[in-house]
Amino acid sequence: MRYEFADCVLDIDRHVLLRGGETVSVEPQVFDLLELLAQSPGKLVPREEIIERVWQGRFVSDSTISARIAAARKAVGDDGKTQRIIKTIVRRGLQLAAEVSRDDDAGSGKGEHTQQLRYARGRNGQAIPFTLFGEGLPVLRLGSVVHDLEAEWRLSSEHKRLTDMADRFRLLRYNKDHSASSNSNHEAVYSHRIDEILTVTEAAGFERFSIVGEFGGTFPALHFAAQHPERVNKLVIAGGWAEGRDHRADAQQPDSIRTLIAEGWQTPGGGYALGSTLSYFPDGPLDDVRQMVDEMQSLYSREQKLHYRDIGNSTSALHILPKIECPTLVLHGRHAAVHPLSEARKLAAGIPNASLVVLETGNQIPLPGNAAYDTYLQSLTAFLEAPD
Repeated sequence: MRYEFADCVLDIDRHVLLRGGETVSVEPQVFDLLELLAQSPGKLVPREEIIERVWQGRFVSDSTISARIAAARKAVGDDGKTQRIIKTIVRRGLQLAAEVSRDDDAGSGKGEHTQQLRYARGRNGQAIPFTLFGEGLPVLRLGSVVHDLEAEWRLSSEHKRLTDMADRFRLLRYNKDHSASSNSNHEAVYSHRIDEILTVTEAAGFERFSIVGEFGGTFPALHFAAQHPERVNKLVIAGGWAEGRDHRADAQQPDSIRTLIAEGWQTPGGGYALGSTLSYFPDGPLDDVRQMVDEMQSLYSREQKLHYRDIGNSTSALHILPKIECPTLVLHGRHAAVHPLSEARKLAAGIPNASLVVLETGNQIPLPGNAAYDTYLQSLTAFLEAPD
């Protein structure tokens, strides 16, 4: 059940009040008062009914009632003078004066999202495809196993993860400019990524938003949060790393993943290509990983995959971590091997206001069907929806 009025959404099932797309923290009694008023828009709700519903009929002082009414008005952007939303009927009760739309089936359509591509015009004149769907807090997702909106939508595991997120948030994704990734100057690449993010968030109407950075989206997310703290509400880094393989103690060991790509990426359905991707998802599900490999082989040449591997190996974000001001959550698999848990600990230790949740999986990120997937989604959701 969900009530929409003015610029507010009162989501009963999730016990959340949104105003202008942002979560508003309210006390339980204030939420109950708003729910009671929203159920009878335009009608007088008597004082006796308010006491019965909000305080279960217990004796309560006038000052306590007045305080809860004032808090309810503040939460929805109203005040006692204008009373444009919550109106006092003197000596009788309250009335919700705003028009209310009611969605009785708000929960029944979950997962039934349609992806529609839109286009933003970048600074270089290039069209940037992006997609925006879902309702709630604005969230920008960066990074994926495939950097293509349509291919990602076709993947069973990614489709499920995206729709689960869109059931909770207003989710924005975009296709990055692959030509920029060919630049060997990392700072130039991330500067280009920041320009892309500014372009698509402006096109989507996101002024202040949260970012979920996954896989290779880790570094654009970190750089943007460090350079534009005024735009980022919260930051989630899932399956990320602070320093690439070249900076780690095992840098002298052969890069087995690079070898698998070099030897077998061009063989459709081959074991080498599958093995390189299973390194990130040893817990599977295997069918989903096979589907990922099929999509990636159709999108990227062996040279491109090797180049992306080299970029990930050579990148380090340690120098920008102290510059990130927003609350940050790091999610990471305990038994992840490609980017081990020690890298997640570096991220959480280097970012001033960060916390770490360790997931019981060997996958870099748990996929739907993994035992850790629900914990992953619940941790991400609780963090992003928690009051600032």
